[in-house]
Amino acid sequence: MTLLNASPEFLNALKAILPSDTVTTATEGYLTEERGLSLGTAACLLRPRTVEEVSAIVALCNQHRVGIIPYAGGTGLVGGQVATLDPAPVVLSVERMNAVRATDTANNTITVEAGLILEDLQKAADDADRLFPLSLASQGSCRIGGNLATNAGGVQVLCYGNTRDLCLGLEAVMPDGSIYHGLKGLRKDNTGYDVRNMLVGSEGSLGIITAATLKLFAKPKEIATAMAVLPSPEAAVNLLGVMQSKLDGLVSSFELINGMGLDFLAEKMPDLRLPFTPHPTWMVLIEVTGGEGAELESRIMSALEQAIESGLVEDVLIAQNVQQRQDFWQVRENIPIANKAVGSISSHDISVPISAIPAFIDAGSKSIARLGDYRINCFGHVGDGNLHYNVYPLKGQSNQGLGNLRKAVKDVVYELVHEFGGSFSAEHGIGRLKIDDLEKYGDPAKLAMMRQIKTAFDPNGIMNPGVIIR
Repeated sequence: MTLLNASPEFLNALKAILPSDTVTTATEGYLTEERGLSLGTAACLLRPRTVEEVSAIVALCNQHRVGIIPYAGGTGLVGGQVATLDPAPVVLSVERMNAVRATDTANNTITVEAGLILEDLQKAADDADRLFPLSLASQGSCRIGGNLATNAGGVQVLCYGNTRDLCLGLEAVMPDGSIYHGLKGLRKDNTGYDVRNMLVGSEGSLGIITAATLKLFAKPKEIATAMAVLPSPEAAVNLLGVMQSKLDGLVSSFELINGMGLDFLAEKMPDLRLPFTPHPTWMVLIEVTGGEGAELESRIMSALEQAIESGLVEDVLIAQNVQQRQDFWQVRENIPIANKAVGSISSHDISVPISAIPAFIDAGSKSIARLGDYRINCFGHVGDGNLHYNVYPLKGQSNQGLGNLRKAVKDVVYELVHEFGGSFSAEHGIGRLKIDDLEKYGDPAKLAMMRQIKTAFDPNGIMNPGVIIR
């Protein structure tokens, strides 16, 4: 179905049904993404406050066949939140829909609106003496609606799962303007097709999430955090198994850090305290959480001492207080910032089976070396197989003028990922930047079903046009 221009008649109709400050042509800040890889167009910016206003907007867009770009925190890395489209769509931001609607500590759930910033959601859970475990580098600016729409991952997937696993119910506006009232806080509900899980991860292409009922957890009474130097990625995978066994499955984070990432931190953030000198080639950040009386510090120390004796670990630091724990996490959380300051040739968010991580890293190094002499910073979430595999020019060189290499590097990495039975998009989604890759590596039957689902949900094609499905 062909989309149409936002005509004066359409814009006047929007203004007639919405509060006066909801419709604006001041779109600055909503049409770019942080790396400058995607630029957008927009007929206007819409900032509704209620699900009823979103419903009225979507119904009118569907009637006039005007495209809608849903916008949450704008922190996505695959171009899902911005688009250069002709005719220009409207941008619908959920930022004003940021209320905590209800907290049910007996049911361990919290119901919030899509525009709530993730960090504020974490604080609301903490105020209720509960934990909301989703944790991302962008948590100070990303919004839960975007986290749900992209099925965000983060550093605690090993223990708590992706955003999809944290969601029990949704409220959403469908492409015809109808409201899906699915905010039940139920853990068992087998009443037909799972509409909730089709909307989670659909990147706004099937509907606009306006609220969610999410799982809460007991706050851990004990936390133990360690950094361990390892001889190899193989040792990291083996250590993960040891730690999970010795600590009864209480490992909540297990992050692989490459020496190149530490070099980048030293180069771009010299005031940041780094744990080891000289920088090890490989290390892991381990965090274990549990209830009162779990004696985690002594248990993690005992497990790591055994790992040292067996040759899996070469050196260890265990956080002795909250400040040291925060210092450890500052190292991990600032790696993406230092990466950005260095400037990559090509960055990749990929996953492979955990058992295949060592072989993939080895094969990747050899394959990139055949392209030329480049630096690789491979780091990420060993516990769920998600690696951030990024390729950089040599020290002292810039990525300027190397854009022609991006596709060659990406193709090498994605071919290896495919060979190892992995995914070229682990936690960032498809957006608009990875559609070619989805068509190349995606299962044909799955792609056909996805197109059928898109057509069934959104026959006029107004919802985030060009995302996931070409």
